[in-house]
Amino acid sequence: MKKFLLGAFFLIGSSFASAAGGEGCGSKVVMVDGKEQTVALECSHAPIDHDDKASLQNGARMFMSYCVGCHSAKYVRYSAVAEGLDIPPELVETYLMFTTDKIGDYIDPQIDKAAQAKWFGKAPPDLSLETRLRGSDWVYTYLLSFYPDASRPYGVNNYLLPNVAMPHVLNELQESTSREEYRKDVGDLVNFMSWMGDPVMSIRHKIGWFVLLFLAIMFIPIYLLNREFWKDIK
Repeated sequence: MKKFLLGAFFLIGSSFASAAGGEGCGSKVVMVDGKEQTVALECSHAPIDHDDKASLQNGARMFMSYCVGCHSAKYVRYSAVAEGLDIPPELVETYLMFTTDKIGDYIDPQIDKAAQAKWFGKAPPDLSLETRLRGSDWVYTYLLSFYPDASRPYGVNNYLLPNVAMPHVLNELQESTSREEYRKDVGDLVNFMSWMGDPVMSIRHKIGWFVLLFLAIMFIPIYLLNREFWKDIK
């Protein structure tokens, strides 16, 4: 009985820990009274909601427009985007497919990695599972942490990832929209990236609540049965 209870608590605890996301975003060095000081960098909370189809669709548009030029998502098919985001296949083929003419292909620009490493110092990573690797909050904070730095090759740096090789590809969007609109677009982009990394998360969470309800209901007869079996044993 004790093992059953411990297992149930472990299952529930693991679920909530997973839902809570990863750890903090590390630290950054700032100048205080002319001296360098390391301060904690808190993650901004990414607006992840896989049930928000409008957000996911806008995020897909953002990803194809700003990310696919350098990054791949080689574990995700265009057809999966159409089906999972409720986008008619013909619209995906017309407005979202820039790397192939076959909707069943994976999202992969097929750019030479050696050439990319020469251009940027290292080849841009595949983004299929980036939010699962670093956490959605980390990716969201990273995209919001670019700042001008004339000493860097592309004129920008990043508080979260100092001396980053990646250009600020969203700079034009940031300058042409309000702060709220920009953060919303970035949030939609990260929401789509989160969906790519775990397209069944919404279904899994819904099933999880039924599993917890089942365990709670089953606890009663199991507890009574356990007590009946052991009542005569001292």
